[in-house]
Amino acid sequence: MRTCRAAAGRLTAMLATVVVLAAGCGGGPSPGAWATSVCSALIPWRAEIRKLTSSTDQQMTARTSPAQAKENLVRLFEGAEQASEMALRRVEQAGVPDAEQGAEVSARFRTSLAQMRDAYGKARDSIDGLSTSQSTVFYDGVRAAVETLNREYEASALDTTELNSEELRRAFAEVPECR
Repeated sequence: MRTCRAAAGRLTAMLATVVVLAAGCGGGPSPGAWATSVCSALIPWRAEIRKLTSSTDQQMTARTSPAQAKENLVRLFEGAEQASEMALRRVEQAGVPDAEQGAEVSARFRTSLAQMRDAYGKARDSIDGLSTSQSTVFYDGVRAAVETLNREYEASALDTTELNSEELRRAFAEVPECR
């Protein structure tokens, strides 16, 4: 009996040491490092979205056939969907910040990007499904798809000034890549 108690005591002491060491490790990047990684992932995504938005605006006012417009718009929204997926993967690679509410904030970023990616995919599919036989009907369908995209995009936007982690809110305000 004595040996079992001694062994159990040593095992308990070892487990306690492992728990203390693991707790001290933090597990994730610091708030500043995480914000830098996230903003660095979003810089090329934002640039691509701006470029695609400009191209979409041009496409909507250009004098092209509905078939040409459809092909171009489908390609543009597919590019936005792919850019959003790439940004999502990079945010996932950033890990979970070692901060209060870090897991929740990280999940919110990933959810937001996934919703944006899905909104672009939905717009692409909507436009791809439109008939080009009647110009007016086609462009009305495009407008409706773009309006839906804009609503879904706005609904999925994440404001870093409203994060429920003071450490991460401060990091996003201070990190140069996030300005």
